[in-house]
Amino acid sequence: MPKTAKPHFFCTACGNEEPRWFGRCPSCGAWNTAAEAPPAGATTGAAAKSQRARWAPAGASGAPRAPRPLADVDVAAAKRASTGLAELDRVLGGGVVAGSIILVGGDPGIGKSTLMLQLAAALASRGQPVLYVSGEESEEQVRLRAERLGEIPANLYLLCETDLEAVLEAAARLKPVTLVADSIQTLSRAGLEGGPGSVSQVRECGLALLHYAKGSNAAVFLVGHVTKDGAVAGPRVLEHMVDAVLYPEGERYQHYRVLRAAKNRFGATHELGVFEMTNHGLAEVTNPSEAFLSSAPGAASRAEPGAAVVASLEGSRPLLVEVQALVSTSFYATPQRVTSGFDPRRLAVLLAVLERRVGLRLGRHDVFVTVTGGLTLDEPGTDLGVALAAASSFASRPLRERTVAIGEVSLSGEVRRVARVESRVREAARLGFARAGVPAVQAGEAKVPGIEIVPLATLREAIEALLGAKVERAPRAEGNAEREEQGTGAGGRRGEAIASLGLANRVFELSHPVRTAAEAAAAVGCDVRQIAKSIIFMTVHTKRPVLVVTSGANRVNEETLATLVGEPLARGSAGFVREQTGYAIGGVPPLAHRQQLETFLDLDLMSLDEIWAAAGHPNALFRVTPDELLQMSNARVVSVT
Repeated sequence: MPKTAKPHFFCTACGNEEPRWFGRCPSCGAWNTAAEAPPAGATTGAAAKSQRARWAPAGASGAPRAPRPLADVDVAAAKRASTGLAELDRVLGGGVVAGSIILVGGDPGIGKSTLMLQLAAALASRGQPVLYVSGEESEEQVRLRAERLGEIPANLYLLCETDLEAVLEAAARLKPVTLVADSIQTLSRAGLEGGPGSVSQVRECGLALLHYAKGSNAAVFLVGHVTKDGAVAGPRVLEHMVDAVLYPEGERYQHYRVLRAAKNRFGATHELGVFEMTNHGLAEVTNPSEAFLSSAPGAASRAEPGAAVVASLEGSRPLLVEVQALVSTSFYATPQRVTSGFDPRRLAVLLAVLERRVGLRLGRHDVFVTVTGGLTLDEPGTDLGVALAAASSFASRPLRERTVAIGEVSLSGEVRRVARVESRVREAARLGFARAGVPAVQAGEAKVPGIEIVPLATLREAIEALLGAKVERAPRAEGNAEREEQGTGAGGRRGEAIASLGLANRVFELSHPVRTAAEAAAAVGCDVRQIAKSIIFMTVHTKRPVLVVTSGANRVNEETLATLVGEPLARGSAGFVREQTGYAIGGVPPLAHRQQLETFLDLDLMSLDEIWAAAGHPNALFRVTPDELLQMSNARVVSVT
């Protein structure tokens, strides 16, 4: 009595086989990927040869091949041929190689079948036979789609079949130069357990088509469904079998589609093809930079905070894309970090650099980042633009007009070099941009006629050099009118007086007012000692104002101050402070008042590298060095404690 074949299990992620079921694959470490393989049948030698003859090309013998010297192998038969679609040729590395097998996967509705039907029509229009196999649609449905795409060539053959043996027999008779199977999950082979789309069927059908492609020297394209994780459904070994794996990307409701290669034995995997979904199929986009900019070339950097143009390098092609960021006060215990087209973990790193190295307090704010056009940015040379977009939205300062940002941001806040900076700058100049912020170490490499090069060593320098003046917000509701009035007076609204002194690039507007030194330090991410408090006193006898600028960690000793002034002092009332300075308590800056004030500067501030002071409103602070403040305020440096 013959022994019953024992079942065995294999990992759908890596193909590793085990005699027992496993929860975690011992080979690749993946969880819950065990699938039972069908029991091995006792196929006789004659039956095996007969089965092979059904799908092998005509003239192929079952005799095993003998080894050959690699130097004697003729590669003339495996030369590349253009597909007729330049963007697809770019992703494939210059065209399709004869005898190759290519897997195309993607989300439903992304355009896989449309791309394959256009490819088949383009190849058939050259007079070469092409076989399009559809297991999901009827002949009439495919014909309707083909009519929408354009003229139907005579050499494009259609076979609606799900039996792989029948497909391979038809291909052996027709001898097509290209075979398209739409999709691999609908094909099945007799003698295997499981229906179409099962792990064993997908694996064995893929292997049979691989043998057919290598034996007949015909190019085979397989359309594959994807799982919820974005991977091709079925065993992962299918991706290892094929020569190339292509993925169309893009938002389903966006009209642009981006084609990338996750694997390519005959070319690079970092090339990118861009298509536009139209009523007549996928149209090639010859100038993707214009497509991914939200406005006309040369005017993409509008006077609107939160928008930045980056120069990404996709393979050999520089691509200009607009990135938009929105920073707003969070109403949740944990602020949101939401991205579309950008890695959220990379965004978290950039926000941490902005907070720690630049002093932008973003920990209590929601941050939203999106890449226009549905593109996904993975290249590190786009870091600078994303960071500038977030800083621009936070400070309400748009980027300077017609500016492009290029550079990788390190954890230390430095702007690091990127690959092929000259080609990126040249693309920006071609589209009419006026200036490009580049890493300082590459400023010499980036010199291109017609565009200004701004060398940037750190992210702080980039913010000061590339962000423009602050844009006023829309008028607030009536209930906030009184609070808005606090910013008016001798210097105008929030920070205008400070900007008039040449410090516009150092004014930071906060999303909420700060009333104490501790709140101000938390808002900008500095030590409380670096907050310069401006306190107005009134002399008791002469009623004149006295300004004391002291460290946020100190309390003013009024007796010491009275000795310096020569008469007793009292804290100025709210009305007295506004009358003498033009500002409300909580927003008084250390300079730019209605009149020259007798000013005392805390000695403890002079030992710091930089300090922060009110810029005329509780919502605004500006950064200055102690020496600069001393020079502009004509203050006396004293110990006020």
